Amino acid sequence: MSFPNPQIKLTVDAIVFGYNAGKISILLIQRKYDPFKGQWAIPGGFVLEDESLEEAVHRELKEETGVSINYLEQLYTFGAVDRDPRGRVVSVAYFGLIHPDGHTLEASTDAELARWFEIDDLPELSFDHKHILNLAIERLKGKITYEPIGFELLETKFPFSDLEKLYTTLLGRPVDRRNFRKKINNLNILDELDEKISLGAGRPASLFKFNEKRYKQLKEEGIIFEI
Repeated sequence: MSFPNPQIKLTVDAIVFGYNAGKISILLIQRKYDPFKGQWAIPGGFVLEDESLEEAVHRELKEETGVSINYLEQLYTFGAVDRDPRGRVVSVAYFGLIHPDGHTLEASTDAELARWFEIDDLPELSFDHKHILNLAIERLKGKITYEPIGFELLETKFPFSDLEKLYTTLLGRPVDRRNFRKKINNLNILDELDEKISLGAGRPASLFKFNEKRYKQLKEEGIIFEI
């Protein structure tokens, strides 16, 4: 008869996506200590005995990067036997979205440095973090096709073309502009403002704002959103 291993440790990891100037970025930290000292990793660390998983991931993200985020969604649990050279470590990963310009990075505790990296120009990652990140990217690409989560990556006020560009970037393919606008308008989750912005030689474009209250109501009703 086998018994549970009391030496198993629990960690959390925070995959934070950012969007700016048409580019998707990932927030990484440079490790201050071994193992993998000096290498880049996803922010995270060990769960304390007196905190929940959600409390732990928010604490670790704040400590290692200086970033606070309102919402992190659980991604997956990673428990390969040899994933951590320190021993048997199981990690629960979370992912979230923010606009990088609204956050000042400040590394501390186990992090020597915190930095944004464009998703197509990433450094070598420690542990199994490349695998974790790839799964998070696939989850993000899948989720934005059925739930309008991308608004957290935009400015508070934005032209509709910015929303189209965001989805084109996240999906890695063009969207049908007319069909996309129709679906968004039918959801009634954007408020058109009495403000316009000049985007070039054409007519000034209207600015919009995300109606979070309406969006939450739709989620409770069972939102149907397909791109």
